[in-house]
Amino acid sequence: MTRNTPGPKPVALVVGAGDYIGAAIARRFAAGGFQVCLGRRNGDKLAPLVDEIEAAGGTAHPFGFDARQEDQTEALFARIEADIGPLEVVIFNVGGNVYFPIRETTSRVFRKVWEMATFAGFLSGREAAKYMVPRGRGAIFFTGATASLRGGIGFSAFAA
Repeated sequence: MTRNTPGPKPVALVVGAGDYIGAAIARRFAAGGFQVCLGRRNGDKLAPLVDEIEAAGGTAHPFGFDARQEDQTEALFARIEADIGPLEVVIFNVGGNVYFPIRETTSRVFRKVWEMATFAGFLSGREAAKYMVPRGRGAIFFTGATASLRGGIGFSAFAA
């Protein structure tokens, strides 16, 4: 992942830059020479991660946005492309790993988890492709916990 060519740093976006996996991904890309764009619903919670990346010599750009909202997702990708640089890597890491037994899962809970873990992934992947495909380069990654890959007791909404 380390970049050894001269020129501006490549840009990576972590959608769902939370405190654990998302933060670890962001740190690794920053250490590999990327500018990292960090997106999460509660953007004010990104300050410690930004400080940590910058203290280690990296570059981080925080963005508060709701990845379930089409207009916010479109605007974020357009802003990064216009103001920071072309996206080389997009990592979708939004989690919806909440425990609800099937008989206790309301349609509201199911829809909210589906929007976070599935619909938001569609929006992020589509927006990334809009920029990357015409350039003929870029990579889009989707992360997921085991419960999102093979359904288990209490995780019907997340497994969807």
